[in-house]
Amino acid sequence: MRKALERISAARWLALLLWLGANPAAAQRPIKTAETVPGGELWLSPGDQLQVRLTGEPGGRATFLNGRPLIELPPEQAGGQRGIYQGSYTITAADTLGGSAGRPLWLHLRLPDGRHDSLATAAPVRVLSPDQPQLALTQGGLAYLNYGLGEDRLGGAKLGYLDSLVVLHVVGRAAGQYRVQLAAGQHAWVPAEVVRLLPPGGFVPATLTGSWSVQGDSLYDYVRLPLSQRLPYRTQLLQNPTRLVVDVFGATSNTNWITQRAGLQELGDVYYEQPQPDVFRMVLPLRHRQSWGYHVGYVRNTLVVQVARPPAKLRLKGLLVAIDAGHGGTNTGAATPAGIREKDLTLSIARQLQQELERRGARVLMTRTDDRTVDNGDRVLLLRQRRPALLVSIHVNSAGSAAARGTAAFYRYVAFRPLAAALYQRMQAETGLPGWGLVGNFNFGLNGPTEYPNALVETAFLSNPEDEKVLTDPAAQRRMAQAMAAGVQDFLQASRAKGLRGWLLRQPARE
Repeated sequence: MRKALERISAARWLALLLWLGANPAAAQRPIKTAETVPGGELWLSPGDQLQVRLTGEPGGRATFLNGRPLIELPPEQAGGQRGIYQGSYTITAADTLGGSAGRPLWLHLRLPDGRHDSLATAAPVRVLSPDQPQLALTQGGLAYLNYGLGEDRLGGAKLGYLDSLVVLHVVGRAAGQYRVQLAAGQHAWVPAEVVRLLPPGGFVPATLTGSWSVQGDSLYDYVRLPLSQRLPYRTQLLQNPTRLVVDVFGATSNTNWITQRAGLQELGDVYYEQPQPDVFRMVLPLRHRQSWGYHVGYVRNTLVVQVARPPAKLRLKGLLVAIDAGHGGTNTGAATPAGIREKDLTLSIARQLQQELERRGARVLMTRTDDRTVDNGDRVLLLRQRRPALLVSIHVNSAGSAAARGTAAFYRYVAFRPLAAALYQRMQAETGLPGWGLVGNFNFGLNGPTEYPNALVETAFLSNPEDEKVLTDPAAQRRMAQAMAAGVQDFLQASRAKGLRGWLLRQPARE
């Protein structure tokens, strides 16, 4: 029987091959591609939209999921193409799609001449069960959340960083990231490589808050919030007035008091809010208009907010300043056809800046001192461990057009904009380079830390002939270093003036 079936199967394949040989047009399959949108392995929850796209011959009838129609888009909605079919379906609690492993989806196309074709998506689709919640734990020292699935060379736009072993409720997957529910109506995405999945069936992360304390030691002010497990959080450093806001997702207040002990120097009168039932908000007013950074993490299950204070003396003498020479080793950065490389220029300028800052009395921490490969994550971990007063990261710009030229400065958090602005102004005034721009919300790894003010300087464009002459001139490099050192001094002086004004505003009125 088995041999007979094999003979029949072989006969059918032979007949099909002969038919295709006699009909070359039939070798062109009616369906070219079948995919989910977004592509790749897809996890969905009830209420989510399953979106599929088929590319094939136009004028047909396309279906999926037992006859559900796909609509052929008019060319003006499909980039001028014909034969693009799309469809969507809202997942229900009754859908399984192959159980816990999921399965590929079959898309079908039938043409008016009777030809028809079917093609499965390359990756499976899985429906998550609300009765068996899927949880994950963050891992490593630099886990982070993204707002969405957007990507560019700097990665997706980040919502914020998280400590390790934070419990996340996974409700979807797409494009190599897990969608996590932070609170009712609030979601984020976490890259698969920074979490570890737990077996399905745990409880959705939630906890009551305990009563918390605020105190200071010789270096920092601290806020300690006891929880029953490590929940995700988001931090925002807001201005006017200056305050740190920490939202803890999945937490509901059972805080009956806040103990404020001795030693506080930077924190004012802290308080909390409950903006929605599963979001606990800590509001931490700061006494200075210029923030000097903060760190958030867990000690066991207690969330600890460590708030930095301004340097005792806002001057360069004795201050620990970090300098980051961008790229290095196998990461060459921008380069010219003549072999001038960004990694060499940044190191040369960084060494000049080191000498200039040390001449003015500062202590300097370099992220690299020679031509070696240093991962940006390792740089961030080093800086987090050493806790400099501030960081200047040095880079060289490049563009597709030789017309682009000038100097620029970048920052991520608005609280650290003053440092970037001071560097930008000095670079224009002292080097003769035109200003290209002051750029905020910059999603670069070295601008991500919140522990200290930081800014990135794109000194000039290596892709511009005039800027290239400046970048490769040792005398011009010294002027750049002097300008950046002066910019750091300007930032310190402005911070001192802001602190004095803030102190005066807090004094009681006199009759």
